[in-house]
Amino acid sequence: MKFPIPQTLESIAITIGSDYVGEANFPVFGMNEIHVVQPGDIVFVDHPKYYDKALQSQATVILINKKVECPVGKALLISEDPFRDFNKLTQHFNPFERSHNAVSETAEIGEGTILQPNVFVGNNVKIGRNCLIHSNVSIYDDTVIGNNVIIHAGTVLGSDAFYYKNRPEKFDKLFSGGNVVIKDNVDLGALCTIDKGVTSSTTIGEGTKLDNQVHVGHDTVIGKRCLIASQVGIAGCVLIEDFVTIWGQVGVTSGITIGEKAVISAQSGVSKSLPGNKAYFGTPADEFRKKYKELASIRLIPDIIEKLDKLS
Repeated sequence: MKFPIPQTLESIAITIGSDYVGEANFPVFGMNEIHVVQPGDIVFVDHPKYYDKALQSQATVILINKKVECPVGKALLISEDPFRDFNKLTQHFNPFERSHNAVSETAEIGEGTILQPNVFVGNNVKIGRNCLIHSNVSIYDDTVIGNNVIIHAGTVLGSDAFYYKNRPEKFDKLFSGGNVVIKDNVDLGALCTIDKGVTSSTTIGEGTKLDNQVHVGHDTVIGKRCLIASQVGIAGCVLIEDFVTIWGQVGVTSGITIGEKAVISAQSGVSKSLPGNKAYFGTPADEFRKKYKELASIRLIPDIIEKLDKLS
């Protein structure tokens, strides 16, 4: 998430009430999670296990809960609670804006696009040409939709990330300041839910087709011309490369990559990154041939036990 105008280290420190290490006028251009940070960004870290990763990332400002040696060319924001202060920055630079109309006055809707009754279009939404959006679709603020997109009834674009810090007294929500981007020629079935990114974009690539009741988590990027069948659940920060096929009721864990042209059979559980150009099934999902060998071996177990019993 980039700020509307560049900030300084001192101004950010004042906003969140923290100390800082670095020049007061050190430039700050935005804030992002660790997997999408760029030079000029703030990243937060609140556990020693991840200090080095944050300090050595592309981020040039590290919001951290301990005063450590500052890498050359970077700056620190010293906070008692980086998670809380990251939320403060999200709310400060991207506050929730109430809608007053079913279709916001700030929305941009392209020529030939049809909105069926009861569609909600939030603030600063951009919708391209010749789209068809069916009734009861909710398009949250800042969503970007390309040309020739079809969205069926009940789909929600831009709901909050499912991202919480487990504190002793409660689950503390990390606020979402990102958006959803839908590329050209995408079809979204009925009752799909696509969460916006925490600081970046959740993206559905050109020509990709989602069946009914598919969930896509925050910051996930789906490539072009993928096919995803009904009741697939994809967690946050997943990269699905081009031409992937995922059949019904597959579950995909967070932070992994599914390679180009992979095919994943129904009811599989994907718990690790999978190379492309192969077919997978099972839980945990693995290559077809390997899984078939495992199943064949399992079927032999009763016979093996029976033979052992006879020998004993």
